[in-house]
Amino acid sequence: MAKPSGQEARNIYARAVASANAGDRTTAIKLFEQLIGSDAPQVQVRSALVRLNLDAHAWTQAADHMIALVPLIPSPAQLLADAADTYSRAGAFDKAHETYEHLHRAMPDYATGYFNHAYMLRTAHRFDEALAYYDKALAHGIDGPEEVWLNKAVIYSDHLRDDGAAAACLATALDIKADYVPALLNRANLYEEMSDRDGARESYRRVVELDPHNTTAVARLINLDAGEVTSPIRTTAQKMANHSGIQARARSSLNFALGRDADARGDYDTAFEYFRMANETAKPLGPAYDRAASETFTQDLITQFSKDWFNKLPVYSDATPVFICGMFRSGSTLTEQVIAAHPDATPGGELEYFIALATRELAPFPAAVRGTKPDKMREMARHYLQLLAKRFPGGGLITDKRPDNFLYIGLIKTLFPNARFVHTTRDALDNCLSIYFLELADTLSYAKDLMDTGHFYAQQVSLMSHWKTLFPDDIFTMSYDAFVADPRTQAGKLLDFLGLEWNDACLEFHRLKNTVKTESYWQVRKPLYTQSSGRHLHYDTHIKDLASYLKTEGLT
Repeated sequence: MAKPSGQEARNIYARAVASANAGDRTTAIKLFEQLIGSDAPQVQVRSALVRLNLDAHAWTQAADHMIALVPLIPSPAQLLADAADTYSRAGAFDKAHETYEHLHRAMPDYATGYFNHAYMLRTAHRFDEALAYYDKALAHGIDGPEEVWLNKAVIYSDHLRDDGAAAACLATALDIKADYVPALLNRANLYEEMSDRDGARESYRRVVELDPHNTTAVARLINLDAGEVTSPIRTTAQKMANHSGIQARARSSLNFALGRDADARGDYDTAFEYFRMANETAKPLGPAYDRAASETFTQDLITQFSKDWFNKLPVYSDATPVFICGMFRSGSTLTEQVIAAHPDATPGGELEYFIALATRELAPFPAAVRGTKPDKMREMARHYLQLLAKRFPGGGLITDKRPDNFLYIGLIKTLFPNARFVHTTRDALDNCLSIYFLELADTLSYAKDLMDTGHFYAQQVSLMSHWKTLFPDDIFTMSYDAFVADPRTQAGKLLDFLGLEWNDACLEFHRLKNTVKTESYWQVRKPLYTQSSGRHLHYDTHIKDLASYLKTEGLT
């Protein structure tokens, strides 16, 4: 179709501008798009399309028009930077990467460009590349280099599992700026994960000295010494939590910490009230839990990953990866530590590989799985094995302990038909209560309400029943309550399932010096104890509705 020219182009341009001014974004976009390559002023046309698509949150289209503007303006560097950032926001990471490279060619000494490029690559889980671009930002003299070293530390600690490198990066950041609070907080957290209580306490106290109103440090100090907190720090936390000007996130964190302290002191009514306030404050910070949507998702998984589906699949990989999954707070960290104490096993921690697949390459999940080509399936399986080999070379049996991988057992079994699963379980009331008492991610919206937690627990039971029907020999149920009652027997069954010979060290898991990157890091540093079984008995008067629901569902 011929492009409009002359008076026709001018008329369309006028109509497009009028539509935009009237708020009719859809019509304006269609009209401006007709003018691309026409006699109409192209800078104005593309600029209008950028603005309109940004207003519509059509990030990729907006960035595409920014790129089209680059050869039309004399100084496009800022436009390239904006386009790269917009592609990143859209999750179009390959386009963002290409645009950043264009920016580097245009402005080779622009240190912030390398920093932003690195941040995008980190978001895209391209961690080695991210580290390389952080180094380029440092080499080009970026302002605030301590922030770069902090970001490198987070990659090493949270993603590459290289805590020595993380500690070195944090030390460099603090050498540059000794009072850099974010680095002090991250160092304290790393100390906790490495079971260095004194080091963590010292770092958190240093943060409070520098910033007396730092709620994160105050909350973590209370968590470190729950039940034994000195009255001044408890009083400080209470005053902070009650201050009218405090942000919701900080108020919630402090109330979670105060609840844990009261629970440890046996003041259960006070503890429950703190936990209730913490969750009520946190609830608006994330999406609302949709029970109907949760049920639909469970049914979609059951329908998609049926017996018929698996009967027709080719073999994409004959590898035998091992996964530990189940509800959060069901004993998954304890189970991984038991296995990790075996000389032939390596704890992989909570890897995000399958949740990333489901939310990116296989979105909308699970429907998109059915249309994915075999070559792509093989590639996804291969990439996972490469991830394990790179992070844990010579690791023997490696455990992937992402609790909510129970949602992705169908996907995992599609890629790895020989995969094995340890399903961690716990008394339903204890499990739900423990989730409610822990500050979990906002995305876990069910955790902010006891009845929602009970509903999600029931969905998990239903889904696991489906998986166990399909793969009865490949899923081992590891009951937390049975384990604490008879650890030798249960640990023996677990090791038998995994094909590992008995080793006495597996009952001495609390002596391990490995890094534990979950909220259970202090619990698993203790010898086995039974206090958490039957914990709900302390809170019976507060959980009557939950108990009734779970009983109705046949879960207690």
